[in-house]
Amino acid sequence: MGKTERLISIVMILLQKEIVSASEFAKLFHVSKRTILRDMEALSMSNIPIYAINGVNGGYGIMEEYKLDKRLLSSQDLENILTALSGLEQILFSQEVELTIRKIASMVHANAQQSSIHLSFYDWKGRAEILQVLRTCQDAINQGRLVSFDYIDKDGKSTKRMVEPYLLHFSEMSWYLRGFCLERRGYRTFKLSRTEHLHMESKTFSPREDVAHDLAEARYQPQLIEVKAWIKPAIRDQFIERYGRNSVISLEDESLLATFQVPHSPIGFQLIAGFGTNLRIIEPAAFAEEFRAFLSSMLEQYDQVK
Repeated sequence: MGKTERLISIVMILLQKEIVSASEFAKLFHVSKRTILRDMEALSMSNIPIYAINGVNGGYGIMEEYKLDKRLLSSQDLENILTALSGLEQILFSQEVELTIRKIASMVHANAQQSSIHLSFYDWKGRAEILQVLRTCQDAINQGRLVSFDYIDKDGKSTKRMVEPYLLHFSEMSWYLRGFCLERRGYRTFKLSRTEHLHMESKTFSPREDVAHDLAEARYQPQLIEVKAWIKPAIRDQFIERYGRNSVISLEDESLLATFQVPHSPIGFQLIAGFGTNLRIIEPAAFAEEFRAFLSSMLEQYDQVK
């Protein structure tokens, strides 16, 4: 569970209970009491009126005036809250999410300050185009109806698919549909940008008994390789954001050594190539040679350009 989800969970628990100790929260979320203390500080800084009671029976509570009527929020509302907090409403902002946000906004005290966090995303045309595909998939999942589409693999080959849709998944910059493929008789993950003519069928289906387990198995698990590279200060922040502060070491000569993992595939090569001359691979030597060959194949595309 991420920090945002944990903070929301803490608020929802405090809205239902009078006092909850730091030990109870720490045990519930499998974190330290110090982490819970920082969570409470973060909630207070977000203008959520958390108060603490010291002593043997002490703990944390939330001011009675702030508590909401639990009947006004459904489980779907809570899921929509998490969607909004993750910033995904910028990508898939359904009417349900918008209504949920309005519902919550009307419950917040009128004098509460505006949020100190603003999320921005590239307004890519492709995201707008895929919106209808996402909504069709959502409707099919909710109604238990099959979806059909043409699927284009990485080599450009097209195959017709009929799928029992179970889950939409957003990873990095792409949307995926997970479901049971009737043609391949197994659970598969489909990248939605590779689908064409996606259509919700009238035929319905009953969820399979093994769906939870096998959907987890169907997740895309790329083969990763650990890479060491010299990097320039210009991209240090990008490595810290993606791989954490421990991924970059400053040496005595002020050079920066980065250690990180990437997919051992053209996707990994594309990621590294995006750093341009700000990065030079030093280990593994075999991977560096593969990357060199990848760059050479790119240059060959322009050999005949006049």
